[in-house]
Amino acid sequence: MGAALALASRGVGLATPNPSVGCVIVKDGRVVGRGWTQPGGRPHAEAVALAQAGAAARGATAYVTLEPCAHQSPRGPACADSLIAAGVARVVIAAHDPDPRTDGDGAARLAAAGIAVTQGVRAAEAEAGLAGFLTRLRLGRPHITLKLAVSLDGAIAMGDGRSQWITGERARAAAHLERARSDLIVVGRGTWDADAPRLDVRLPGLEARAPRIGVVGRSGGLPAHVQHFPDLAALCADPALNVLVEGGMELAASLLGADLVDTLLLHRAPILIGAGRTLGDIGLADLADAHGRWAGAAAMTLGPDRIERFIRTR
Repeated sequence: MGAALALASRGVGLATPNPSVGCVIVKDGRVVGRGWTQPGGRPHAEAVALAQAGAAARGATAYVTLEPCAHQSPRGPACADSLIAAGVARVVIAAHDPDPRTDGDGAARLAAAGIAVTQGVRAAEAEAGLAGFLTRLRLGRPHITLKLAVSLDGAIAMGDGRSQWITGERARAAAHLERARSDLIVVGRGTWDADAPRLDVRLPGLEARAPRIGVVGRSGGLPAHVQHFPDLAALCADPALNVLVEGGMELAASLLGADLVDTLLLHRAPILIGAGRTLGDIGLADLADAHGRWAGAAAMTLGPDRIERFIRTR
């Protein structure tokens, strides 16, 4: 399942509107097929892995990071049916698919065909990789990650609004990797005007994975390739699964105040800015209300900087 999870990560940011799933098919202790959801959502991971395995899939075990789909589509057959037709003997599933078109029917259909089904293997890891898909189903909007580069004294920009660069080169490279895993990257209009950010992916081999670019705020004077969002409602209506918000004090405060941030990514640099700019009002009425809302998910040190990931508990 670990290999399937690693494969699933390859399609994050590319597979929209579908979730990025990984599949590994094993027979007699040997991997005979592997796949992940292809750009644009098709073929599905199972279809890719089954095509690679061919006749070797009969009697094999398939490891899948999301319950195989149970619905027919003009874009391809149901994966549960494809696994049955291929003659696999066992299917190991990480995460349950809450899509009402599947929602347990995929696993049930496999079991009804005499296939041994094991569910919930490394489900939490799979769900973390499927965050955009799951947020879309559960909340009806994209999964929003807010990335903030902050100084030790909590500033996210100089007093005049400039924020390039608070963190060092290695932390910025990690930010580019985050961009490559997103469908849409957004900044506020103030950040766009102050920093003129490129918002591309500048990692060797990943340049083509640069997401769409959006700006929230005034529309006047934006380049043709930049998508305009007049407000947060328009941003939440975008079909993206994973949105990365990288800049704008007002935008960040508005998102936090509206409780629309699902992942908080802090890039903390060992510097002091002094009279810098910090987040504004996020609607906190009482200090007690601030507790219990965020859970630490990961932390690492890159060069002099520390990167921390927090997940909104709901």
